[in-house]
Parts: sequence; C-alpha cells; structure tokens
Amino acid sequence: MKYLVLLIGEGDAGSWEAMTPEQQGAEMLKFEDFGAACAQRDGVEILGGEALGGPDTMTVMRTRAGAVSLTDGPYAESVEQLGGFYLVEAPDLDTLVDLLRLLPDYDIQISPVIDVDV
Repeated sequence: MKYLVLLIGEGDAGSWEAMTPEQQGAEMLKFEDFGAACAQRDGVEILGGEALGGPDTMTVMRTRAGAVSLTDGPYAESVEQLGGFYLVEAPDLDTLVDLLRLLPDYDIQISPVIDVDV
C-alpha cells in the first residue's frame, strides 16, 4: 500500500531558522535514521519526498468558472505549515507509523494513496 505522509510543523516557534547549527544537524540525523530504517525494513520503500519552501514562497492557484487566479502565500492562514512530504510504500499502516516515530516532532498526516485506473 502506498501512503502520502505530510509533515506539518509550527510556522514560527521552533522553526528551522531559530535552531542552532547543532540542533539543525541533530534534526537532519533523524531524517537519515528514518531513511535507513525504511531501507532495512522488508516491504518498505520511500518512493519520494522533499522539504518544502516556507509560506513566503508559496503560490495558490484557484480556478472558478474557468478563470484562474494566483495569490501569494499558503492556501489557508494557519500557525502550522506543511514542511515536507514522503511517498512511502509499506505493507500496512502500523509498520509505517512505527517508522515515522523516528522523524523529528511533527504533526503528521498519513493518507493512503488510491490507485485509479484511467
């Protein structure tokens, strides 16, 4: 089963920029540990994943009645921001949750990917 994992963090307090280089390094090691643990677990594969730019780099595209508009900033105002994502193949949700515990402290949204035949 494929899962989309969204990493949601606080928009200001505890942000990356507020961390010392040592703290940033410790956080990055958690991502490396997660990747290594996934690689060692049977039936688990990270299919993709990236860190995302902050709210000041986002663009929202809306289409209404065929008209497209672009606005700066996140889709909704929130103190939490989407910081990154993973697309992971795992045998089941319990296995994935066990592995996700290795990541830094995030609120994590896990969504199963639905295969659609076109």
